[in-house]
Amino acid sequence: MRPSLLNLQKNTNFMTNVIIKETANASILKFELSDINFKNANFEYKNIDETGNSPLAKQLFYLPFVKTVYISGNFIAIEKFSIVEWDDVKAEVAEQIETYINNGGEVVTTSSEDTKKTPISFYSESTPNPNVMKFVANKILTKKTAEFKSIDDTEASPLAKELFKLPYVKEVFMDENYISVTKFNTFEWLEITNEIRSFIKSFIENGGVVIEEALINNNPKQEKQEIVNFDTLDTTSQQIINIIEEYVKPAVQADGGNILFDSYNETDKKVKVILQGACSGCPSSTFTLKNGIENMLKQMLNDEAIVVEALNG
Repeated sequence: MRPSLLNLQKNTNFMTNVIIKETANASILKFELSDINFKNANFEYKNIDETGNSPLAKQLFYLPFVKTVYISGNFIAIEKFSIVEWDDVKAEVAEQIETYINNGGEVVTTSSEDTKKTPISFYSESTPNPNVMKFVANKILTKKTAEFKSIDDTEASPLAKELFKLPYVKEVFMDENYISVTKFNTFEWLEITNEIRSFIKSFIENGGVVIEEALINNNPKQEKQEIVNFDTLDTTSQQIINIIEEYVKPAVQADGGNILFDSYNETDKKVKVILQGACSGCPSSTFTLKNGIENMLKQMLNDEAIVVEALNG
């Protein structure tokens, strides 16, 4: 049997670098690997007894705060127990992973022929928007934020395309480890929540693709997901972006939505932002903008003339 590429060891021609990335779940941190990719393979380890095919996962479980280890794509994600804060240990964990791999340690030893389907579980979570339900997975689903307003927008997401075939699905939003689904008003969540959760779980477990990230990158509708011209923006716009990213976006993501910077007009002091997912069309979004984001920007930028306007994604 020819060994799979999953039998990963150090290649003396390159050195692996580890990049630390936060996720929507504060307990889970991603450690991206610069030159290793597991393609479509996904592995999840709940304890050290399950790490027979992953010497690296086994070593990580010797750290007392490690609760779960996920290996997928080009990253290793770790869920921690609450006994520590990531800020206190993340650098040490990244260094340990980097050193282990660069010293020739194996990440996963399973051959491709023996790779098994990884179970996945979802739980549903209500959001401030009564028409939006958040379906949260026990693993990372995507590294790209994406919003789909109709089935015509779903070229990059086979899962979103299938969801739109359900008669009650109006919009779909995806980010990190969750999927937010917007329903039509004529349906009640009590009648459809379990069906949607089961549908998503079955689709992924049977090998369905959540998002083709290359297509997301080439889709002009997703350009606002990343501020590619940050360095050319004026100082105030850069400050607004940093405030949104650090103070606003984590709370919005926790509610199943997303917020993006659109523009800032120096003349009328107007800040335009894009609301996505559960935040788009939410009855409480106006209150949040005026009493939350707008007041925060006024205070942190020391400018009482600032006004925030929302553009639904």
